[in-house]
Amino acid sequence: MKSPRKVLVGTVAGVIAIAGVGWGVSTRLRSPADEAALRRPPKASLVTAPVEHTRLASTIVVNGTLEYGSPLPISLAGMVGGGVGGGVGGAAGGADTTQRATRAPRPGTIREGGVLLEVNGRPVFAMAGKVPMHRTIAPGAKGDDVEQLQRSLRRLGYGTRVTGVFDQATVAAVTRFYARKGYAAQQPTLEARQQLDTLRKAVQTAQETLAVEQKTLDQGGDVLPLKLKLTNARADLKAAERAHRQAKEQEHTTEDIARIESADAAVRAAEEKLLQAEQDLAAARADNGRQEPSTGPSTGPTSGPTTGPGAPGATPAPPATPKPPADTTLLELRVSNARADLDAARRAYGRIEEEARQAREKKLTELSKGVRDAEEAVAVAEQALRQARALSPAKLKVANARKDVSAAKTLMAEYLRGYGTTIPPGELVFLPRLPARLHKAAVKAGETVDKAIATVTSSTFVVAGSVEATEATLLKEGMPAVIETEAGRTFPARLTAFGQQAKLATGEAKAGENTSATSSEPVLISPLSGKGLRGLSGASVTVKVTVGATDSAVLVVPVAAVITSADGKARVRVEVAPDRTRDVEVRTGLTADGKVEVTGDLKQGDRVVINSA
Repeated sequence: MKSPRKVLVGTVAGVIAIAGVGWGVSTRLRSPADEAALRRPPKASLVTAPVEHTRLASTIVVNGTLEYGSPLPISLAGMVGGGVGGGVGGAAGGADTTQRATRAPRPGTIREGGVLLEVNGRPVFAMAGKVPMHRTIAPGAKGDDVEQLQRSLRRLGYGTRVTGVFDQATVAAVTRFYARKGYAAQQPTLEARQQLDTLRKAVQTAQETLAVEQKTLDQGGDVLPLKLKLTNARADLKAAERAHRQAKEQEHTTEDIARIESADAAVRAAEEKLLQAEQDLAAARADNGRQEPSTGPSTGPTSGPTTGPGAPGATPAPPATPKPPADTTLLELRVSNARADLDAARRAYGRIEEEARQAREKKLTELSKGVRDAEEAVAVAEQALRQARALSPAKLKVANARKDVSAAKTLMAEYLRGYGTTIPPGELVFLPRLPARLHKAAVKAGETVDKAIATVTSSTFVVAGSVEATEATLLKEGMPAVIETEAGRTFPARLTAFGQQAKLATGEAKAGENTSATSSEPVLISPLSGKGLRGLSGASVTVKVTVGATDSAVLVVPVAAVITSADGKARVRVEVAPDRTRDVEVRTGLTADGKVEVTGDLKQGDRVVINSA
């Protein structure tokens, strides 16, 4: 039987439980009016945002990987050592010519003139140049590859002129370069020197054979008389030319000179005889003039004393007896004959001179004909000798011997063009830009070298990524950027290339390839400094490229706060009190990250309406 106390406690507990249930149900029950009141919208209010004073920047986000730039696989252009003419350390004839790495490439910085690796104990050097190594550079070689080699040697301190020709000065510079690096420049081996000696002996033998055959031809019985005839004809030609030359130099012969001198003496004698006759005739005529008598007494005054004999009034003297004049006919005849003799002597002198001139011309004509005849005789003798030699059986032997000499000299000249100090094609690797970084070696010591030996990169970091084609239109090379790592570290950077240029820089495209059909464009961003980045190679980073920014802090508002009125002017609504606003005309500027630069009757802290409820 239950206790009355327990019954009372149970009854009270039941009443309390029923009351609680009833109260809970009553709180859930609402009348229709209450439901309507609860569902009524709140009173309308303004949504605002503050006017900020900050520096605004528009950026494009690029996701990429931080890595060393310009990866380039490199391989050898040919044999290392043992090139044309062989070399110190090169493979001898019949020996194993396998190219085997004896020192593997080592990751790290590659500088101009540095050793990339060793193959069969020979070095492989790195040089700066855009023209790839493609041949053995031998003495006399010309080209752009030689020119860039000379420029590299000059930069390394081995002075040599940049001529584009692998001359002796360049050979000396290469020899000094190899020696300073601890190696011997490629020199001809014993086998190469023996080959050159064999070629020289072949030339000598061919020349000796030619001399023997030529002597046999010249001493042949069928041509010896013709050779003698040619020799005599040439001697006759020289004699004829000498006689003709002497005749031209001598105006008269000895005989003609004697005749002319004799005729000249006759003229002078006739001139003297005529002069004497004329003098005699003149004297005779003068005497006759003095002997003529007077024609009457003198009527003129007389001179003398006035007294004594002969004075006026004295007896005149008797007249003198006249003397008959001398006969000059003989003298005149002598003068006439002397003149005739002089004319005859002068005509004889002229005739002798004319005869001497004609004789000289005749002799010169005969001597000229003699020279021509001698020249013709020489030509005939030469032709006869040539024909005889052409028909001689020894002629063919001489011709063949000459061909053998020419062929032997040609072979030796070709060999000498590549003989001496050379650079085998595998001992130089030209890289477009140095210093560079050897990123990864592709061959180990002891392995054969028959493929790419390593991958080199530039010594600077880059971030490669892509952007949408529409965003690429906003980019310009040189734009500032910020690289941000996953840990939050930031590094200043710069946009170095985008689009086709970025593909060319990374080796993903060839020059002239059309990339306009793609929806995205590659970009390359380079850090301004490599400090702090060395341990981040291969890390994923985010880059923000600034395509526009204000020079300083400006007033900015949300883009949604700017409205355009019917007059086309931009305005914002500024809250002046709860639920009260005023319109402010503004000028907009740079837009970035959902905000826009504004100028107008605003100040920092003002609240602008961005939406109305």
